[in-house]
Amino acid sequence: MRRTKQTANNLLLLFALAQLAWRNPIAMLLALLAAGGWYGYEYQIARPAMAFQGVPQTADWHQLTSWFRVLRNDGFILGYSDLRGNPLWVMYKLHPVSETAPNLHRPSHFSADWRGLNRVTHESYTGSGYDRGHLAPNYAMSRLYGAAAQADSFLMTNISPQKAHLNQKWWQRLESVEIDHFAHQFGQVWVVTGPVFDDQIERLKTTSSVEIPDAFYKIYMTEPSPGTFYTLAFLVPQNVQGKEPLDQFLTSIDTIERKTGLDFFYKLDDDIENRLEAAVDGNPWQLQQVARLPARY
Repeated sequence: MRRTKQTANNLLLLFALAQLAWRNPIAMLLALLAAGGWYGYEYQIARPAMAFQGVPQTADWHQLTSWFRVLRNDGFILGYSDLRGNPLWVMYKLHPVSETAPNLHRPSHFSADWRGLNRVTHESYTGSGYDRGHLAPNYAMSRLYGAAAQADSFLMTNISPQKAHLNQKWWQRLESVEIDHFAHQFGQVWVVTGPVFDDQIERLKTTSSVEIPDAFYKIYMTEPSPGTFYTLAFLVPQNVQGKEPLDQFLTSIDTIERKTGLDFFYKLDDDIENRLEAAVDGNPWQLQQVARLPARY
C-alpha cells in the first residue's frame, strides 16, 4: 500500500512538472539550468576543495549499509547514512591554532539537522547510556573555523554513540594530540574519522533510528613537501577504559577500508596509495612522545 501511494505521488509530481514545462517552458529551462549549475559547483568545486585526494567513496555499491549522502558544512564535510543514523565518515583539515583565535562558549544542546531524513535529535540519546560523540571536534572547529563551524559540529549528523570512557577520555586525548601536536609538527593535517559496525545490528534503546558502532577509526594524512606523504591510522573499540596509550590501537588504512567498505584517497597514484594504506608507522608523527598525554579537559 505504501509503495502504491508513493508511486502515485511520483506520477502526480511528474504530471505537475510536465504542466509547468508546457505552460512556461522558459521558467522550466531556467530552473533546470540553475539545478545544473548547483550540481556542477557542488561536485566539481565545493566538495573537492574540502577533501584531500578525493571525497571518500563506497567501495561496493551493492552493500546498502555503506551508502551515504554527502553533507557539506562550515569547516568539515561528511557522508551521512540515514539507514544507520551515523556519519560513516567525516573529513576536516587541521592547522595550528592562531593566538588570536576566539575561545567560544561550548553549546549545551545539539541540533537536529534538517537534511537528515531520520530526524535524529538531542533527545534521541537521552537515557540511552551513550554519549553524543562529536566526529568533527568542537574545539578544532570553533578555534580554527569560528562560530558557524562550531554550530555545525553540534548538528546530530556529526554525532555517533560513544561510551563515556571512550568519548570523554581516550577520544578526547586523541583530539587534543591531533591539533596541539600533529598540526604544529606538519603545519597542515587532513583527518578522516567515523564509526565501524559489525554484522550484528544494535540500536539505541531510546530510538530505532541510530545504530550503535562497535568501534571508531581515525586516519591522518599530511604532505609536508610535494609528493611526500605520511599517514597514521587508529581503530579503537567502544569498551576502552580511556587511559590506554594511543599507539595501542594503531592500524592500517587498508584494515579500516575492509571494515567500513569505504575507499579513501583514491586520487593518489596507485603505487603511492597502496604503500601508504598498508603502512603502520607512528614514528614520523612522534607518536610515542604523545601517546600517554592526558586530555585537555
